[in-house]
Amino acid sequence: MADYLLLKTVHILSSTLLFGTGLGTAFHGWMANRSGDAGARRVVNRNVVLADWLFTTPAVIVQPVTGVWLAQLAGFPLTTGWLATSIALYLMVGACWLPVVGIQIQMRRIADATPSDMPLPARYFQLSRMWFLLGWPAFIGVIVIFWLMVTKPEFVW
Repeated sequence: MADYLLLKTVHILSSTLLFGTGLGTAFHGWMANRSGDAGARRVVNRNVVLADWLFTTPAVIVQPVTGVWLAQLAGFPLTTGWLATSIALYLMVGACWLPVVGIQIQMRRIADATPSDMPLPARYFQLSRMWFLLGWPAFIGVIVIFWLMVTKPEFVW
């Protein structure tokens, strides 16, 4: 039981880190882009990319490992409705996040390469819109996963 509780704690902390870093960097990036300040955009883009590598990526790896392990220890088949739905949503969130990582890197490169006295090119703002739009299904997906993990509703697909 002690192993299960430790594993569950790691899983919860990892999910909190994943959600919190995602929400925090999204807000910070969105506000910097709205500011119109090239220097703020440059710094924030660098920090958003760094935060993804330091916090989001390890949490993305820890989540499925601890989740599957917890399900096995608790005796939940991965085909259980709420768990299978959570896994599908996690994959959907990942399908949004992977392109976002590339978009963030491109935005950082564009911001770094653009002189401070020059406006950012249109491509930067196209990427910013894609980044913002991909964030919404991921955010909603994570909220639903949290709900499924807490409530474990009984349903079958």
